[in-house]
Amino acid sequence: MNSTREYILNSISRNMPATKTEYPVIPDFPKNSKDILEEFKENLLLGAGAYYDVKDKEEALKLIKELYPEAKIICSASPDIKGNKDLRKINDPHDLADVDVGIIRAQFGVAETGMVWLTENELILNALGFLSQHLIILLKKDQLVKDMYEAYKKVDIASSHYGCFMLGPSATADIGAVMVRGAQGARTLTVFFM
Repeated sequence: MNSTREYILNSISRNMPATKTEYPVIPDFPKNSKDILEEFKENLLLGAGAYYDVKDKEEALKLIKELYPEAKIICSASPDIKGNKDLRKINDPHDLADVDVGIIRAQFGVAETGMVWLTENELILNALGFLSQHLIILLKKDQLVKDMYEAYKKVDIASSHYGCFMLGPSATADIGAVMVRGAQGARTLTVFFM
C-alpha cells in the first residue's frame, strides 16, 4: 500500500501536461528619472520608518543613545556596531524578549517600496527582527535596487532557509482606524546609511 504522499506525487506525475510551457519572461521596465536614494527615503518615511546618514561607528553609537536614551539591552547581529547582549551566545529565541534595540545590516534596500532584504544570515536569530522594541538597519547607499523586479533578481534563495522584506515598524488599525505601532513587532525601524 502506498503512502498518501506517494499517492499524491504519483497522481501529479501521471497528470502533468504533455508539453512543457516556459515561464514568462519578465521585461526590463523603464526607469523613472527619480534618484534611487531619494525614492528609497521617501518610501521608507511613508512606511513610518526613519533614516540618518551616519559617517562612522562612533557617530552611530552617539545617535543610538540620543534616539533611545532609555534603552538598556542592545543586541547587534552586525560586527559594525557592538551591543551589550551577545547574540551568538543565545540558544533560545525567547531570550531576545528583553531587547530594546536590535541592530542588523541589510543586504540591500528597494527604492520602490522603502523595504530592506534580510535573511537568517544577517539576523543570526530570526527573532531579533521581531522581538526587538526598536530596530536599526545598517544599509550602504550603494546597496539599493530600483524596484521589486530588480530585487527578485538579486535575492539568492539558495543561500538561506529564511528571508524577508521588511518595511517600517509593525502596525495595525482597528475598525475605528486607530493606528497602533509596534503591535506585533518593533515599534520603530530606523535606517542608518553607513
